[in-house]
Amino acid sequence: MKITLLAEDRIRFDPVPGPLSVEAESAEMSYSPFHMLASGLAVCVISTVSSWANNAGIPTAGLAAEVSWEFADKPHRVGRFHLVLEWPGLAEERRATAIRAAGLCPAHKSFELPTEVHTEIRTGAAV
Repeated sequence: MKITLLAEDRIRFDPVPGPLSVEAESAEMSYSPFHMLASGLAVCVISTVSSWANNAGIPTAGLAAEVSWEFADKPHRVGRFHLVLEWPGLAEERRATAIRAAGLCPAHKSFELPTEVHTEIRTGAAV
C-alpha cells in the first residue's frame, strides 16, 4: 500500500502489494492528522469498492484514490472531503454502482453522520 502526500490538503492512495509506505512530494511536507483522516477514508473506500468489484467480476487494475479536503470553522475542522476514484477501464454503466459501493465504506458513513468521541485520562500504569 502506498500513500502519497500530494499537497497540504490532498493525498493519493495506490493499493500496491507490499508494506505500507507514506511518501511526500517534497521533504518539507509532514504526514498530518488531516492526511491520516484522508488516508483512512481512501483505504476504506478502495477496500470496499474492490470487494464489490471482485464479487462482480470487474477488474481493479489501476484502481487508486485521491482525497482532498476543505476546512470549516467554528470549530476548525475538516468540513468537506472530495474523493476521486481513478479506475481505468471501468465501464460507464458500472460507474454509478461503483460510487454507491464507495458510499458503503464504514469510514465514509462515519464522516456523513455525527460521530461521538469520548475522551478520558488514565493516570495508572498502562495495561
